[in-house]
Amino acid sequence: MTTICLVRHGETDWNAQGKIQGKTDIPLNAAGVEQATRCGHHLSASNWDLMITSPLQRARTTAEIINESLMLPLIEMEEFAEKHFGDAEGMTYEERALTFPDRFYPNQEDNDLFAKRLEIGLKRIADRYPNQRVLLVSHGGVINALLGELSNGEIGSGKTRLLNTCLSHIQFDRDQWLIKNYNQVSHLQKSGSKI
Repeated sequence: MTTICLVRHGETDWNAQGKIQGKTDIPLNAAGVEQATRCGHHLSASNWDLMITSPLQRARTTAEIINESLMLPLIEMEEFAEKHFGDAEGMTYEERALTFPDRFYPNQEDNDLFAKRLEIGLKRIADRYPNQRVLLVSHGGVINALLGELSNGEIGSGKTRLLNTCLSHIQFDRDQWLIKNYNQVSHLQKSGSKI
């Protein structure tokens, strides 16, 4: 069976400020680099076959830092880039609530097209890498959309706040993806506290 460990990218300044990023290409901050380093050390204790990353720099840099410990083939897949949130990008939650109280963001990527893009990406992984263990570094919106779809809405978008560099595991078994766990962050703990 194919196993995917979904890894959310490390922290950026916009994450720290509560701003929605979407396709805006924001780099990791120092905390994000540290999170990615810890994530790499943690993941090096398991065997992985390859790593896939979103092309956006916060995900790609996270993948490259993790890969310093693993030395895996690294593949970019546009399907797993973050959703484009249109005119809301760069706004905090409070600013979005005031400006767009109906939560409709002008010029954002259509939800159905976003879901289809992710479905195509998962199918490509299942078809190209059967029975392999894949690390997939992506974004909170992408991972939450996948978790929401695979759990029939029990978790995911609007319900689950994913932490930076959290790990979520899914497996492709008997022609369907199953969630094994999600939002795992034990690798970020040091002396009983999170960074």
